[in-house]
Amino acid sequence: MFSCNETQNNVDDLLQSVNWNERKATTVNDSLLKNSGSTYLSVYSQIYSLTEHRTHNLTATISMRNVSRTDTIYLKAADLYDTHGDLVKKHIDFPVFLKPLETLEIVIKESDRSGGTGGNFVFDWVTPNNAPEPLFEAIMISTMGQQGLSFSTQGKRIK
Repeated sequence: MFSCNETQNNVDDLLQSVNWNERKATTVNDSLLKNSGSTYLSVYSQIYSLTEHRTHNLTATISMRNVSRTDTIYLKAADLYDTHGDLVKKHIDFPVFLKPLETLEIVIKESDRSGGTGGNFVFDWVTPNNAPEPLFEAIMISTMGQQGLSFSTQGKRIK
């Protein structure tokens, strides 16, 4: 039975973040990894509402996807920069792997405004020669009362 007076679990306790140490690439055969690059992804922690003086916070889900059916790929960096281009957080300190068709996610809480209205991720990655490039997407969402908004962005290769 549930009652209206029961306390809800803290949402932060329900969200499980990636254990990067378990994803650490211990053996990487550099001779097989011929394709490398960097991808830029815009991520909004806040958006303006009504004027430039009022903002709404957003929850952002950053999705890192290996779209290869056969090849493991590696992420070497997942760095978040704020509106001013200052480094906010390095999410990866060492190469991590993504198995074929695997997705890893980074969730930025609605209360985390560190990225601001113009947050940016830069991902460095490496793949085997004929493997497709990874796909990076962000979904931002906010709900207030009976209203909600959501939108998404896709990464763009920058080198």
